[in-house]
Amino acid sequence: MTRPVVHATAGHRLGSANPRQEAPADLRLVPLALAAWGAAALALGSPGRWTALGVLACLLAAGLLLVWPGAGRRRGAGPRRAAGRRIGRRLNGVALAGVLLCAAAGAASAGLHGADPHRGPVPGLAERYARVTTELTVTSDPRPTRPRVRGDRIAGGGFVLDADLTRVMTSRDGTTTGRTPVLVIVAPGEHSGRWQRLLPSTRLRLTGKLAPPLREDDRYAAALRVEGTGPPLVTGEPTRVQRTAGELRAGLREATEVLPPDARALLPGLVVGDTSRVPPELHDAFAATDLLHLMAVSGSNLTIVLALLIGPAGLAIRAERRGLAPRLGISLRSTALLGGALTLAFVVVCRPEPSVLRAAACGAITLLAIGTGRRRTLLPALAAAVLLLVLYDPWLARSYGFLLSVLATGALLTIGPRWSAALARRGVPPRLAEVLAAAGAAQAVCAPVVAVFAARVGLVAIPCNLFAELAVAPATVLGFAALAVAPVAMPVAEVLARCAGWPAGWIASVARAGAALPGAEAAWPGGWWGGLLLAVVTVLVLFALRRVPRHPWTAAVCAVLLLLAVLRPPPLTRIVTGWPPPGWTFAMCDVGQGDAAVLAAGDSTAVVVDAGPDPGPADRCLRDLGITRVPLLVLTHFHADHVAGLPGVLRGRAIGAIQTTVSEDPPEQAAFVRRTAAGARVPVVRARPGEQRRIGPLTWRVLWPRAGTAPVAGEPNDSSVTLFVRVARGPTLLLPGDLEPSAQRGLLRDHPTLPPVDVLKVAHHGSPFQHPGLLRDIRPRLALVSAGRDNPYGHPSPRTLDALRAGGAAVLRTDTDGAIAVVGAGAGLRAVPRGRP
Repeated sequence: MTRPVVHATAGHRLGSANPRQEAPADLRLVPLALAAWGAAALALGSPGRWTALGVLACLLAAGLLLVWPGAGRRRGAGPRRAAGRRIGRRLNGVALAGVLLCAAAGAASAGLHGADPHRGPVPGLAERYARVTTELTVTSDPRPTRPRVRGDRIAGGGFVLDADLTRVMTSRDGTTTGRTPVLVIVAPGEHSGRWQRLLPSTRLRLTGKLAPPLREDDRYAAALRVEGTGPPLVTGEPTRVQRTAGELRAGLREATEVLPPDARALLPGLVVGDTSRVPPELHDAFAATDLLHLMAVSGSNLTIVLALLIGPAGLAIRAERRGLAPRLGISLRSTALLGGALTLAFVVVCRPEPSVLRAAACGAITLLAIGTGRRRTLLPALAAAVLLLVLYDPWLARSYGFLLSVLATGALLTIGPRWSAALARRGVPPRLAEVLAAAGAAQAVCAPVVAVFAARVGLVAIPCNLFAELAVAPATVLGFAALAVAPVAMPVAEVLARCAGWPAGWIASVARAGAALPGAEAAWPGGWWGGLLLAVVTVLVLFALRRVPRHPWTAAVCAVLLLLAVLRPPPLTRIVTGWPPPGWTFAMCDVGQGDAAVLAAGDSTAVVVDAGPDPGPADRCLRDLGITRVPLLVLTHFHADHVAGLPGVLRGRAIGAIQTTVSEDPPEQAAFVRRTAAGARVPVVRARPGEQRRIGPLTWRVLWPRAGTAPVAGEPNDSSVTLFVRVARGPTLLLPGDLEPSAQRGLLRDHPTLPPVDVLKVAHHGSPFQHPGLLRDIRPRLALVSAGRDNPYGHPSPRTLDALRAGGAAVLRTDTDGAIAVVGAGAGLRAVPRGRP
């Protein structure tokens, strides 16, 4: 008996009713799209003459292939066979000619677009850092810049936006007109809210200083740094379309004001890509779990919106189609027109980001196929979308976001169905198989690209995406409903936003929980070689997985090893890495140019002194030490290199209280500490001179600042909380923060009987400004310096290091030794450096 033939992907017998069979993939447009993409990427970084020669060569080769006569029939071959060979050669020649023509078109478009930043007077003015008065047209939404720690201050925190300069006026060169793309940089100030509300197509008049772009092949001709912190001078209102889009986005932000912080920040990002309220720590959590695509308004958002109109994609052109359109009696062609209008509105409201443009182009081609009654194949639609978009905006050819978007979509269309069918054949429920296959396929093709620019591999990306996917559709649908209703009925929009806030909060919780795992991400070599290495490793792993069903015990062992790599239980991690060393009592974290120290206070418990300049290194250090509970966090003073990493210490840990100094200088960073602590519901208390505390084996006394004396204005370092610490059956330590010589002398005067110590945390990162009398009196056996590699201050000072060594101290420093742990006591006291990679 002959067994029935079954369709490989659909799983149904061929010829059965409604088998959901798929035709072989139509790949004819794929090489055309790749040719245009590759040529555009190369041309953007090449001199114009080479681009012109490449375009001319492609055109000549394509012309020869199209006009070259077919070869005559071979001797002994019949006329029919010879004609078939000629047709085959002709078709191959036409296909190759099409590839060359698309490459020429991509290179030509890129050459023209790449020349735009170099036209006109702006590049020359930027080379002179000229002060100019300009008239320009805004072409993007203002984007908040992430604050960066520079020395003891937090720099940045303003806004950047894209614009086209239309008129430039200087005292030296007069007035010139044109259209030149620039990046506008706005410093933070009291009028930041007005800058943030600017809409594309708004015309402005600004005064500032031009500077060259960071790269020669940048899409901007210059960067314009606006003078002062005043409001923008608007000379022309935005278009009606942009005003409407801005009102819709503003309505969604207003409707979400009633939500909890995470949902309030995240929901506008999920719906329209508005991430202006997403705090840095939430953004970092999404990055660590590879969930950033949810805030980029990818094709899934448009798919969900169109599904409301036309129903599931598989039924869109069949009689049993679902969605709102058939229920309202709308014909297929009218449905296609309505879907096109919806797609256009989606692009305007969500802004033309790479993923939005790619999704809109695919959707438009698909809707065109619905309207004409032709069978839709999404892979050719994707290829056509890539081709059109690269020709329209060649800068997309060099966009990592566009590359990730195309790769993820291509994986869902090609690899996903095969993996889903393979899982279904092994007994996995169909819906779960589809979700697992989609997440796995997208991660497999995107991870090497992420490694290129992020130098990391996400180990929790697939499970986090699976859990988050449960809430994406309801959050998106309810969020769009709130967006649409807000202009006419804000109370109703607030109710819808509250409903959408639950799934949005779930997604944020998944990101935070995944990022809090010790092995959420692993370091990986960056650059293209690192990406290529990860691609090879991925292919080898996939080949190995094909044999897993035959070796269930091997699969179980691999799963356990992966789980251990993610959870990283401290006892196992200590055995594998040797860090932290057994019996450690004090650790100095490697946080760059800043301070973060840890005093062991029991099982998974520690007192932390300072948080460093960045949340990431502080969090990683405490994870590696296995710290989950911090009864007290001491912030010696409010300089950014000691407090900006506070969110990293708070991440996933129980914090009892935060203790600070008496001085509120700098005030903006003191406000940051109090705001962050209030958000985490952690009390903030001030250190009292002479105060004594005990936690577990730790006993300490606050030596400074002096009671009843106001700190010197402008000298936050001299108000550093200074601790003298004793560890039961362990060392004594002096932790002086960033005290300067004058405060160090005052410390000795107030405490003339200060005994010698075993461990000194060298003040102010080992700067040359140290009081010799303090070093001479306390005679430390170990001197530990926290400093960043290649810092611009010359820390630690060779003079300070020589003085410490002359006094008999062994000196270790984080910029060369990495994190440092102190173990033992008495004659067995020693410092164990972790070492740097």
